[in-house]
Amino acid sequence: MSENAIQNGEDIGGLVVAVMDLNPSPQMIKDGECIIPKCLDALIAFCSSHMMLSPLNKLAIVGCHTKQSAFLYPVPSSSELDDLRPSDGQYELLSNIKNSVQVNVKKLVLQDNQNEIYTESLVAGAMTMALCYVHRLRKQQVGDKKIPARILVISASGDSASQYMNFMNVFFTSQKEGVIIDACVIEKDSGLLQQGCDITGGMYLKIQNVAALLQYLLWIFLPTVETRKQMILPTRVHVDYRAACFCHRNLIEIGYVCSVCLSIFCTFSPICSTCQTAFKLGPLPTIIGKKRGRDRHET
Repeated sequence: MSENAIQNGEDIGGLVVAVMDLNPSPQMIKDGECIIPKCLDALIAFCSSHMMLSPLNKLAIVGCHTKQSAFLYPVPSSSELDDLRPSDGQYELLSNIKNSVQVNVKKLVLQDNQNEIYTESLVAGAMTMALCYVHRLRKQQVGDKKIPARILVISASGDSASQYMNFMNVFFTSQKEGVIIDACVIEKDSGLLQQGCDITGGMYLKIQNVAALLQYLLWIFLPTVETRKQMILPTRVHVDYRAACFCHRNLIEIGYVCSVCLSIFCTFSPICSTCQTAFKLGPLPTIIGKKRGRDRHET
């Protein structure tokens, strides 16, 4: 990108909001060792590469755990971050990203670590925070052209049917706002994230080897949407569009839908548990018994 293009306003950069699942799920434990630090190193390298592509690029990182989600970068300056200075010859912006992520990850994990081994991660809440950040940044822009925005989700927790409605709200809001959702899942597929990537036009990828996470991030998720059209990328997998029922939070293929609030249930109920609508049932079908053979001969 030339300097004239920047001065003329032809390029406004791009925004990437990375959502990192910090929940120590079983997929994050290899040989008795947690691999979350390795994933964080790969994420920091990916974010640094994004910022080096253009001086107009923007970045935000959101971490999610079992009880809360929080911004890892950018955050207001604190004494802990002010004491960390970049080493000689290191770009200050990249050093700030690394230090901010490391300090705030420790805070988030220690606050949520209350004798809980494994529960669902608040991925949908973190994605909602990412959407709010995109909206706020676009409102602060000067001019009519919106900055292209993408949300990258890195998770190993799999599906979370209890957050189904939250996910759907995020997906359709992203589609309306033109925000692309990308997902990189580790070992365990997520049908909900597959739906989000397909709805918004993003990329979904499941990886088996965490050591190659950085290579996949730089190859598939670093290029912009326009650049991806010129690249040979992995073929899209079949998207699982099953919905989660509102009664038991199970993914189902066939169910009952409330005609008022569109709630989904796996078993029939005369009253909707969401909007309390009572359905009017029609008359039961009458059962006509067959006549016996002797009666037919008599008639």
